[in-house]
Amino acid sequence: MENNLEVIPIFFTIDDAYTPFLAVALKSLIDNASKKYKYLIKVLHTDVQEEHMKQIKKFESENVSIEFVDLSYYIKKVKDKLYTRDYYSESTYYRLFLPELYPQYDKVLYLDCDIIVVGDISELYNTEMGTNLVAAAPDDIIQYNKVFQDYAELVVGVKKYQHYFNAGVLLMNLDQLRKFNFQEKFLYLLSTVKFSVAQDQDYLNRLCKGRVTLISHDWDVMPYVNDETKPEDIKLIHYNFAYKPWHFEDVTYSEYFWKYARKTEFYNEIVKIKEEYTEEQKFKDREAEKKLVELATKENSCVGDDRISDIELEENDKTNNRKHLLKVIFRNEKDDIEDEQEEMNTKKYQKRLDVLKKIEDMEKQGVFDLDAEDDPPTIPLKVDDVDYLNEKSTSRIKNKFANKVGGYFLDSLLKNKRLIIKEIHGIENIQNLKTGAMLTCNHFNPFDSFAIEEVFRRSGESKKRKLYKVIREGNYTNFPGLYGFFFRNCDTLPLSSSNETMEEFIKAIDVILQRKDFILIYPEQSMWWNYRKPKPLKNGAFKLAARNNAPIIPIFITMEDSDIMGDDGFPIQEYIIHIEKPIYPDKNLSVKENTIKMRDKNAEVWKKVYEDFYKVPLEYNISKKA
Repeated sequence: MENNLEVIPIFFTIDDAYTPFLAVALKSLIDNASKKYKYLIKVLHTDVQEEHMKQIKKFESENVSIEFVDLSYYIKKVKDKLYTRDYYSESTYYRLFLPELYPQYDKVLYLDCDIIVVGDISELYNTEMGTNLVAAAPDDIIQYNKVFQDYAELVVGVKKYQHYFNAGVLLMNLDQLRKFNFQEKFLYLLSTVKFSVAQDQDYLNRLCKGRVTLISHDWDVMPYVNDETKPEDIKLIHYNFAYKPWHFEDVTYSEYFWKYARKTEFYNEIVKIKEEYTEEQKFKDREAEKKLVELATKENSCVGDDRISDIELEENDKTNNRKHLLKVIFRNEKDDIEDEQEEMNTKKYQKRLDVLKKIEDMEKQGVFDLDAEDDPPTIPLKVDDVDYLNEKSTSRIKNKFANKVGGYFLDSLLKNKRLIIKEIHGIENIQNLKTGAMLTCNHFNPFDSFAIEEVFRRSGESKKRKLYKVIREGNYTNFPGLYGFFFRNCDTLPLSSSNETMEEFIKAIDVILQRKDFILIYPEQSMWWNYRKPKPLKNGAFKLAARNNAPIIPIFITMEDSDIMGDDGFPIQEYIIHIEKPIYPDKNLSVKENTIKMRDKNAEVWKKVYEDFYKVPLEYNISKKA
């Protein structure tokens, strides 16, 4: 082997199931690569079988060496932070650790395994990057889909969607990425922002924006998007997303894949994979694309056109600031096509019907403590991920800003009648209370906490104390867009699946109640959309109150249909908020005894409000079989 050949480092990341497709990608790359270079191929993994490694290493030659690198030890340190879904796996994140893992390299190529290389890969490696962090091609899916274009600009934050790149074919300037402190910034962003559409690719676009060298589309041709590509121009085919030639018959450019698959000893295995791929699996793949569009649409709806900073807030006067925030939150998409909006509303209506049917089934089964709608995927909340009492200066800044924006958002909900509070009864029961208190409330709508926030404002207590809200773990760690921002910063107390974090949660509850603030908690432990009955109560809220000798203030919200129709095809509800007298713990009873007594009293109060208002007895339609 000649020792004076320039080395081109090329990285792949796989799990064991992808080994056959790595073999096909390698065969195409090697067959078309210039012999003037030595190709050092590193395969990052955590679970590849020894036999598969031996099969792949057969591709080694005089100018090609292949090394398998087990990253188990490294990924273990950040595993709990790597959010995945659908067809994504943890291996998709490995490329983001290359700058620190390989300080000996200034520049490397990263390639996905679902590719065929038709051109000379050394040409891509020799792309001039200057001080840019990466070189990559614009993502085809983004360029031809309005929803994803909006997502790239609004949610990810790239200036123009044309600059949003695909990260499956990536030339990485490791020298500049290290100087940029890329990994440190990535891990920070990973802990504070959860991108759920393209995940690691979204993080790369967010971090590298403004320092990207855009390369020719020919180096990242996606078969089902752009039919105008001339075959003679193609340098690399990327079977991105769900459409794979080893799953589907009608994938454009599949002939290139099978040409090189036949040259590997994995060919029969790949054919078998294709033959055994069921219609149900194919249907799920096609549905995944629709769900991705729906997810991007949902996230787009949670943000506006501008990103507003604390500095900008201080620079603007309050009146202009208020108008600007309202415009951002409720911007009018004038370019939306009416039939598309109608189709979206029809889907929302059907989704509501599905939820109501699920609620009916859950009631029959006697299962009251599970949400009727899917929560965001839960990422375990570690102690270092949450500052319950806003003791850090950065937390206080975010909290102040979030509460200001949240106030404007609440005003907008009320003004636009997306939240209608018809009456408030018993507001005196929270006024001038001399202690902290747990406010219990029935949970039936994502906006019901805003209703309690408005009660808190009208009572005048917001001038003297804070109102904290207990929320689910997934809402804190992984809820997208504007609501996710509120969940993380507006005086919230997230629960956690980590015992260590829950210890800090309980300590924070103790401090908050002792300093005479209020805490809103939903003791039903579930949200059922527009469900009017009170559900059975859990002990948690009452135990926390009893151990702090603090009262419970039972709040029950009843509802009536308004004459305003929501975009889901159902009337927006008018809320009548009933604030009942405080329930105090008995000093002569133990914490356990007080927990049961206060819980039962709260249930009794709610039941009475329900029956008095709706004029019907509280009964559940539980099946005899349940």
